Amino acid sequence: MTAVDPQASGSIAPARTPGSGTFAPRPGSAPLLRQVLAQASMEARLTLRNGEQLLLAVVIPVIVLFGAVEGSHRIGLSLGRADRSPVDVFTPGVLALAVMSTAFTSLAIATGFERRYGVIKRLGASPLPRAGLLAGKALALLLVEALQMVVVGSVGLALGWRPEVSPGALVGAVLTLVVGTFAFASLGLFVAGVLRAEATLAAANLVYLLLLAGGAVVLPTTAYGAVGHVVDWLPSGALGGAARAALLDGHVAVGHLLVLALWAVLGTALTARTFKWE
Repeated sequence: MTAVDPQASGSIAPARTPGSGTFAPRPGSAPLLRQVLAQASMEARLTLRNGEQLLLAVVIPVIVLFGAVEGSHRIGLSLGRADRSPVDVFTPGVLALAVMSTAFTSLAIATGFERRYGVIKRLGASPLPRAGLLAGKALALLLVEALQMVVVGSVGLALGWRPEVSPGALVGAVLTLVVGTFAFASLGLFVAGVLRAEATLAAANLVYLLLLAGGAVVLPTTAYGAVGHVVDWLPSGALGGAARAALLDGHVAVGHLLVLALWAVLGTALTARTFKWE
């Protein structure tokens, strides 16, 4: 029998095991960590290439920061912190707003349309497990939020922001970022998993605007008078309060973090029970 040369026939020969003289193909998926990192990289690039998502992630928070600082100077808004300038009070809140815009609004809208076009269904059938898909989305959120922190923080510094730089401030800021992202991401996935894509778009933007205006994320709760203690229990109020406690006062706001953790648990439970992959 005449041997067939794989190269002559145009086919690709399997890898030859060194020293064994036999072919030993090794089909299989990449390691889970590499899959998650690849998924996170793709998710982050898609977010930053999307004009609407970039508007939510960077442009709106920067505009809110400029408007809040300039408006407070013009109308003499009382923030309950005579010892600090308005930019010192507003910048932590706008950083919290940036987290909310990415972890809730952007994630909900993107996931809703991914469900509509069958992307989630196809990814769920790929070698990447569903837990890996969610981990990739969470890591992508943190990557985008890191960019937001740099951009908004730089604008704040240019306006005269003087953040606390103590160890307590650093620990509080990191915990606020992680727990806040977890809480709002779980709520965003809940909304995206039960509503149609168009309804998710409307609901996510509406909730974002309502929390921006009355959720104590940018303004401290002292600006809301008698209802300040109520909005403290909202995820937006807890996120803004924790960010201000860390970057304005230099300590970890345990109470606000516990409220965020409760919302995270609630959102995760609701998502696990109701999320539909197609």
